[in-house]
Amino acid sequence: MNLTKRIGGHDGSSAARHLLLMTVLAAASLFGRAPDVLAQQQVQPDENLKELREDVRSLKEGMTAVQGELQEIKKLLSKQPAAATANEAPREILLDLGGAPSKGDAGARLVLVEYSDYQCPFCSRYVRDTLPLIERDYIKTGKIKYVFRDFPLESIHPNALVASEAAACAGEQGKYWEMHDRLFGNQGALAAADMAAHARAVGVNQPNFQQCLAGGRHKEPIRKGMAEAISLGVSGTPTFFIGLASPDSSKVKVLRVLKGAGSYVNFKEVLDGALAAQP
Repeated sequence: MNLTKRIGGHDGSSAARHLLLMTVLAAASLFGRAPDVLAQQQVQPDENLKELREDVRSLKEGMTAVQGELQEIKKLLSKQPAAATANEAPREILLDLGGAPSKGDAGARLVLVEYSDYQCPFCSRYVRDTLPLIERDYIKTGKIKYVFRDFPLESIHPNALVASEAAACAGEQGKYWEMHDRLFGNQGALAAADMAAHARAVGVNQPNFQQCLAGGRHKEPIRKGMAEAISLGVSGTPTFFIGLASPDSSKVKVLRVLKGAGSYVNFKEVLDGALAAQP
């Protein structure tokens, strides 16, 4: 049986540990038989010699199988996304955020920029578990400005681009963040045919929304922004840039880069450090 299927999906880490435990116990069980077999051999050497040889052969085969399983587990675990880690910006990066959807204090000096994909399960986990806490402690309190940038990975997420377009179309009617939350909360329904229902749910004008989506006017700007992000080193989602806003332009000088859907604790440490370092 395929090991990835046995371990299962994006939650393979815990299942892999379970499998590791089971294989180690199986190995221990095989080893545990050896002393009993040796004792039997001392009592009845002629009758048990063949059985002993069979047990040794089985033991070797079992350990070979265990080693193979462990190697596969290591490979699988190495593919699991790591928790968000913060790194100094490797070079000077200036982001131009003109026109990008944002919330929080427009004049806040510290800016948190998220590059995300509406079909990415790790992005959804971040939106569900971490973003509400950041919003409570940093966005609503005016400490930071929060900016969302689209990074639809079309090769693996075929519905991500149309979801980004739908959010932009809803944004034309002042419902960007409502649509943002709606799409991340319904990742199983992100096909183009699903967007009308989402539009009704967030209360936008249906004809205008459909005209916007059918016209595709946000498609090229989204792809252009994604190409720019790739040139700045973004390779997966979610990726976050933390930087300082220029007081006289829409540009942000990046200080730190975080990759992965980390916990609130990860973000709190970096945001507090950046706020404390401000002049």
